Amino acid sequence: MQNDEFQDINDNHVGVDVNSLHSVQSYYAGYYGGGGGSGGFRNLTLISGEAMQVWVDYDAEVAQINVTMAPLSMAKPARPLVSARYNLSTILTDDGPAFVGFSAATGGTLKSRHYVLGWSFSIDRPAPAIDLSKLPKLPRVSAKDRTRTLEIVLPVATAAFLLAAGMAILLLVRRHRRYAELHEDWELEFGPHRFSYKDLFHATDGFKNSNLLGIGGFGRVYKGVLPASRTEIAVKRVSHESKQGMKEFISEIVSLGRLQHRNLVQLLGYCRRKGELLLVYDYMPNGSLDKCLHDREGQHTLDWALRVQIIKGVASGLSYLHLDWEKVVVHRDIKASNVLLDGDMNGRLGDFGLARLYDHGGADGPKTTHVVGTIGYIAPELGRTGKASPLTDIFAFGIFVLEVACGRRPISKQLTQDDDSDGGALLLVDWVLSHWQNGSLTETVDIRLQGDYDSDEASMVLKLGLLCSHPFVDARPTSMRQVTQYLDGHVALPDFMPPCHILPSSMMIPEQSEGFLMYNNTSSQIFKASNGSMSSLSGGR
Repeated sequence: MQNDEFQDINDNHVGVDVNSLHSVQSYYAGYYGGGGGSGGFRNLTLISGEAMQVWVDYDAEVAQINVTMAPLSMAKPARPLVSARYNLSTILTDDGPAFVGFSAATGGTLKSRHYVLGWSFSIDRPAPAIDLSKLPKLPRVSAKDRTRTLEIVLPVATAAFLLAAGMAILLLVRRHRRYAELHEDWELEFGPHRFSYKDLFHATDGFKNSNLLGIGGFGRVYKGVLPASRTEIAVKRVSHESKQGMKEFISEIVSLGRLQHRNLVQLLGYCRRKGELLLVYDYMPNGSLDKCLHDREGQHTLDWALRVQIIKGVASGLSYLHLDWEKVVVHRDIKASNVLLDGDMNGRLGDFGLARLYDHGGADGPKTTHVVGTIGYIAPELGRTGKASPLTDIFAFGIFVLEVACGRRPISKQLTQDDDSDGGALLLVDWVLSHWQNGSLTETVDIRLQGDYDSDEASMVLKLGLLCSHPFVDARPTSMRQVTQYLDGHVALPDFMPPCHILPSSMMIPEQSEGFLMYNNTSSQIFKASNGSMSSLSGGR
């Protein structure tokens, strides 16, 4: 046998080992034939089952060990097979008796035996020759023994083979199911944008909980690293049982993958399995803005300048979606938890799972009549028509602006002593309007900033948030480009006055009624423009 651990030259060799399995000298098993050792080398196979002779000679004067071997019927060759110089006096000392014996290894074979048919030993003179005619014959395995061996070994080997084959088939089936995907002919055109489930599975370590980034209304998001490129990604697993409209949805996903803007989370592609869809995004190392604003454990407070930077970034990304791309993209779910922060703390709008596309100038806009979005960010007209538009995104953006500036959620149950104490929910919009009416608008800025902000800029941001979230569509900014102009200071925000009065029950809270989204219309508020014109508002502020 060959053992690489001990640097064996092959699995059929003779070596001189001294107190170690590392050979002092070794050579291929065989002998040098011909008279005087002048013949060529001839190989012997140690596992052939044929009897062989071996001579081991040690010359103490020159400290040389010679090993010679030959077939049983042949005289000792003149040239030894292996010669090694080693002083055995360091091993065989005078301190006690020395013993001579035989040992052998059988290697990894199922069944093997070694036989010593005869041996001769001498000190200070050649060992007596062995009479080969008197040596016993090598034992042979009888037919009966062979049959008995087969009776034992064959069933065991067959059972082991069948068990191994069954395990292999089971593993292949489980492996196939683990990485199984749904493929249809129409997906061929989207090939470059499709990821294999196997790659995503390994990228996320099998979607371990330790890689879980968050849980949203549409699925779980996991961090991953693609095996080949080592690119960090975020994988969102979305349950999707229905096949209806899947082709159109995938088409939209791939289209959105072409969006390129520094304030949008890049959608890299998708993967589809039975019952679920996996969306692959760029990984954002600083997580969601929602956590930075509202999860106060272990988080540093975002300073005012950074908040304004994030608001401007989201406005720029939304303007790109509405106006600057080849199609109009209505996001339909703008909120703090859908704004992610990259390594430089730039705000990036993500989660296009609810986005809908339609051609610029389309008369009807998106073909949908059901209301989607997050309570607190949904524009009033969505409750009546169910149709999303860029103006409904602008409404949600206005709520988002107030949330970032004030550090409060759109709907809060934590009421102060100055607020309505009837135990109902408090709309952030009404709370800001109330302070504006009382001449304390900037007091709504997040108290954690401890006054470290520009009052004029804060007033502009708060008023812009109120203007964008106006319940009347015609009163809002006409586009996100106009909003970015206000934020950048290129265009002054129009002067308008706070409402003349706010009824305590003025909160516009969505309700569910027979599958439709409805609103409480219980207030009447009036805005006064700087030119003296007035507009009566009902159904909100």
